[in-house]
Amino acid sequence: MKAIQLSGFSGALLLLAASAGAAEAPTVEAVLDNGMKVVIRPDDRAPVAVSQVWYRVGGIDEIGTLTGISHALEHIMFKGTRSVGPGEFARRVAARGGQDNAFTNRDYTAYYQQIGSAALPEMFRLEADRMANLVIDADTLKNELEVIREERRMRTDDSPAAVLMEKVRATAFKGPARQPVIGWADDIPRIDRGVLNDWYQRFYAPNNATLVVVGGVDPAQVLAAARDTFGKLPRRDVRRPEAPVEPPMQDGPHRFVVEQPSQLPYLVMAWRVPKLNKLDDADPYALSMLAATLDGIDASRLPKRVVREARIADSINVDYDPASRGDTLFTITAVPAAGKTVAEVEKAIRTELTRLARDGVSQDELKRIRRQMMASRIYQRDSQFAQAMNIGVLETRGFGWKAEDEMDARLNKVTSADIQRVARAWLRDSALTVGVLKPLPPDPKHPLPAQNLKGDGNVH
Repeated sequence: MKAIQLSGFSGALLLLAASAGAAEAPTVEAVLDNGMKVVIRPDDRAPVAVSQVWYRVGGIDEIGTLTGISHALEHIMFKGTRSVGPGEFARRVAARGGQDNAFTNRDYTAYYQQIGSAALPEMFRLEADRMANLVIDADTLKNELEVIREERRMRTDDSPAAVLMEKVRATAFKGPARQPVIGWADDIPRIDRGVLNDWYQRFYAPNNATLVVVGGVDPAQVLAAARDTFGKLPRRDVRRPEAPVEPPMQDGPHRFVVEQPSQLPYLVMAWRVPKLNKLDDADPYALSMLAATLDGIDASRLPKRVVREARIADSINVDYDPASRGDTLFTITAVPAAGKTVAEVEKAIRTELTRLARDGVSQDELKRIRRQMMASRIYQRDSQFAQAMNIGVLETRGFGWKAEDEMDARLNKVTSADIQRVARAWLRDSALTVGVLKPLPPDPKHPLPAQNLKGDGNVH
């Protein structure tokens, strides 16, 4: 399955430091009569295109219900409609030389095809068909839930790093932000046809969706094809549950230890911090620059001082998603070096945080970070898929692709004093959760999967 990185330092740069070149592209947008948003960005370097349909529904919307419904529905969306049999969608995409897939996140569910531009009208017909005419067969669902249970076992239950990260979120939050996108293990087998059909009817409506197309296309032709397919679907009432207010975290830091078979110990330090609610919110931009100061390039403070110079840790990652719909964390994850303890790693990280909050960031550091931002912009312009992802995320999270320039300008205005301020204000023990993985001897008969403490937030 295709992994898509949109969280952490690199994701923050893609989302908050959108490229000036992308902003200057002749992007076209329209809203169909039924409320469906269409965003088209021509990129004529090749006669191919990326087509993505984004639904504004994900794990964060699973309030007062079973968890994992959004992800389960993503699976069933490939099982056929009244006129297109199970697996036929993918076969038609492959027959046109393309590829397709989907992913579910806390904030959204998206379906995509990468295919020759001439095939887009057919892709729109297929997507519009499964938006309106999905068949949810009880036996098919039962079998697919077994697939999802196995997926959860492989991705989470048998992965020490994933177990640790899941418990960090469950400890830090009380509301839907604590829930895994794939669902709690006990919830998955309880998802039935009625539950899934209700979710489908509530959220899979054109007025809760955005079509994003990037590639070698004529916007007028794409818009005409969208009107001829998606535009014929009726709008529906989208009944979104009201998100509960996350109560303040009390009496931190909260600490826990997970004992599980693993080759290595792990440390996670996660602070509850603000997200970007409005474009002029100052702290998320400063927190993004703080994350970049600590990690992101080899010259950043934590990999330079804690990994290479002091050799206390083998690896360190900093992760912050500033633009999520739900509550978010500023997370530092680390693997101790041989002969070093988790306590020594935590002490070294705290030393660097204290130094940054006290002394600030040099102008040379800020220049290096901004050069990395520019590199991310250039990378994004070179990828149709990355451009489409950026548009889809910004649209689905409620900011809109046109916010790119303002986000870019505000990020570039962050000063050393701003970074110091947010480090002092938000990276405090009262908002901190510390999780430690204490390794047990692995079972040689059951090899451990590859560990990933960062991830991309998407379940495929």
